[in-house]
Amino acid sequence: MSVEVRLDQGALARLLRARGGIARRKLEQRVERVARIARAEAPDSMGEFISTDIQEGPRGLQGVIICDHPKVRLVLDGTRPHLIRPRRRNFLRFEVGGDVVFTKLVRHPGTRPNNFLAEALHLGR
Repeated sequence: MSVEVRLDQGALARLLRARGGIARRKLEQRVERVARIARAEAPDSMGEFISTDIQEGPRGLQGVIICDHPKVRLVLDGTRPHLIRPRRRNFLRFEVGGDVVFTKLVRHPGTRPNNFLAEALHLGR
């Protein structure tokens, strides 16, 4: 008695990539876990701008985590020391220790990079 088994690569690939397929479900779970960590690690309200997507890539399915906050590059890359001058008025107005301060120039010391997305990926593995 002999048994022959043939795998249809196309059918197998369609099964794995199907909307409810096991590979897609596992990938969605992992991407959501990493996104939850990224939302928790993100500064201020930046976590509210994080979303996820599953896309067909050149080597199969890939999970994508997107942060579309307008200042995300400044947080991820950091900033160099720079001067801040008023644009619309003659003075800048802000609070320091509960006191209101007016000034024409602020010497910002810059910020260190905070790559919370890469850290979330590392923690989510």
